Amino acid sequence: MHDILVIDDNAINRQLAVYLLKKGGYEVYEAESGQQAFDFLKSQTPDVILLDIQLPEMDGIEVLKRIRSDSSTKDVTVIALTAYTMRGDKEKFEAAGFDGYLPKPIEPRTFAKQILEIYSS
Repeated sequence: MHDILVIDDNAINRQLAVYLLKKGGYEVYEAESGQQAFDFLKSQTPDVILLDIQLPEMDGIEVLKRIRSDSSTKDVTVIALTAYTMRGDKEKFEAAGFDGYLPKPIEPRTFAKQILEIYSS
């Protein structure tokens, strides 16, 4: 089983992701902002972080930079979970340092499997 931290300020999106991941057998934690995520990461290091790009106060790319700059979290698999779905967005986020990219809206039937595929690659 893998531990996953879902960082998304939209409660409905976050609840759906958490529900699907728990149903898939994952241990899941939640944060609705970058600051909440950093507070969580002080005490625990998940295997995977699902990170929304459009967050209040600090966007997902800035959150990723801080995650990568910390020696305790720099190697965690971080997946962009985003409504940005234009051509080139996936490549842009991977170039920024994300390990994978999942567009919103998420596909409930394949969501947990997609995360495992990214984590395992």
